[in-house]
Amino acid sequence: MKIRINNFHAEYAERGLPQGTPVVFIHGFPFDHRMWEPQMMALPNGVRAITYDIRGHGMSDVGDGQYTIELFVDDLIALLDHLVISQAVLCGLSMGGYIALRTFERHPDRVKGFVLCDTRSDADGNEGKTKRAATVRAIKADGVPAFAEGFVKAVFAEETFRSNPQAIEMIKDTIKGNSPLGICGTAIALACRTDTTESLSTISVPTLILVGEHDKLTPPSASHAMHEKIAGSKLHIIPKAAHMSNLENPADFNTHLIEFLNGIE
Repeated sequence: MKIRINNFHAEYAERGLPQGTPVVFIHGFPFDHRMWEPQMMALPNGVRAITYDIRGHGMSDVGDGQYTIELFVDDLIALLDHLVISQAVLCGLSMGGYIALRTFERHPDRVKGFVLCDTRSDADGNEGKTKRAATVRAIKADGVPAFAEGFVKAVFAEETFRSNPQAIEMIKDTIKGNSPLGICGTAIALACRTDTTESLSTISVPTLILVGEHDKLTPPSASHAMHEKIAGSKLHIIPKAAHMSNLENPADFNTHLIEFLNGIE
């Protein structure tokens, strides 16, 4: 369903009962809301599950390509307002986690809980910023399809290429469906994001942290660091998975997710 919020058209989908616990799933870079399909299909009706395409991704508007994480937070709050949701559990993978944590810093009253998946709180250092610049350069030189072929090798475990090639092809197609402007604009936004580490100790809402055991982009050590700073948080390492833990091992991922959501009042 397409709606107009914060001066752009956003695509979103919803499943479950309207009176259920609102859970907003925030996808990673450079994907779209379809990456959460294994979770949307598994959640009980008592959860009001919402997925959406971040500006510049999927079927949402690309606009001028001049993005910041702050703008993505504004969009998320506008989506909550449109759906008349005062508080929601934010489930974000990678970039989705960055957006979720920054949303808490700016609007703590809108966050009912966190599911932080394959993400981290610290900002890019010089090496990370250089890699983002290389992404932009590569897309401008070789195009999105070539970028997609290389990107999946970085986010999926080797085992997944043998055990679940369908997930890899789905993500390839998703990336290829995004515009060069949207991907490059988001890469720059990620390079410029703020560090949210200091605010972790102020988080008092229920928090679940999930990370693939083979994740090299946001390794388990980053999840352990967040777990140590967020009082009462729960951490689970997802076996047989790398950066796309929700797709690579949906059975384990969903077990922890549903158990966590069932415990939220």
